[in-house]
Amino acid sequence: MFTLAATLIAKTAENDGGFHPPSIFEFFPPVVLFEGTPFALTRIHLIQIIATVALILIFWLGTRRMQIVPGRFQSVVEMGLDFVRNGIAHDLLGRKDGNRFLPILTTIFFMVLFMNITGIIPGLQIAGTSIIAVPLLLAIVSYATFVYAGVKKSPSGFVRNSLFPSGIPVFLQWFVALLEFLSTFIIRPVTLTLRLLMNMMVGHLMLVLFFSATWFFFFTAGSWWSLLGAGTLAFGFAFTVFEILVAVLQAYIFAILTAVYIQLAIADEH
Repeated sequence: MFTLAATLIAKTAENDGGFHPPSIFEFFPPVVLFEGTPFALTRIHLIQIIATVALILIFWLGTRRMQIVPGRFQSVVEMGLDFVRNGIAHDLLGRKDGNRFLPILTTIFFMVLFMNITGIIPGLQIAGTSIIAVPLLLAIVSYATFVYAGVKKSPSGFVRNSLFPSGIPVFLQWFVALLEFLSTFIIRPVTLTLRLLMNMMVGHLMLVLFFSATWFFFFTAGSWWSLLGAGTLAFGFAFTVFEILVAVLQAYIFAILTAVYIQLAIADEH
């Protein structure tokens, strides 16, 4: 239904030369490289590659020549790493387990952050996490890490303790087990995926809406409609700042939820 509505709006805009609103088709761009092959790349795929290369390059440059008295660039990189180590890993998992899972938590945090932030960079202007592949992949990694941690901690009791918490009356155990199975093994990866995906999709659509409306009011409608254009431009800039906050917050939420799930898996009762 949503796709059909978006199609009708887009066709109407093309016919009357009026305002072109953003649609769901923003996230299904045409292939730009290797069309017709298994390696076909769209604009969003190229943005994901750029974000990944930028992430690797920044950390390589920031850590290749570590100094006791760090320069500005090394200091910024170290601050980012310290934030994940002390603010997420050690805070939730303790020093020993925090160090064990620090590489995966650091990778998740910065991968989500760099993929998110492309949504407000001029020339890129769409998040690498706004199509389901990246959020789903990271959710699977988070889920697999959670299961690995639990099985490693208690090979014979992880699943049993996850499904049958202590203190539940016998006649409710199987009902609770079903709820726990859905909550622990199904809903967690689904919500991790959808939370990140929908936030970045909606953010992109809102930014495109504000700036497309600004262009329309200034250069197509003209006259006193330019006053509305000034308003949509102000909202566009304000929402851009808000999107920066959302990009960082979603990276933090994804990483900290992964740490919470690991903490639950390695708790003493498991």
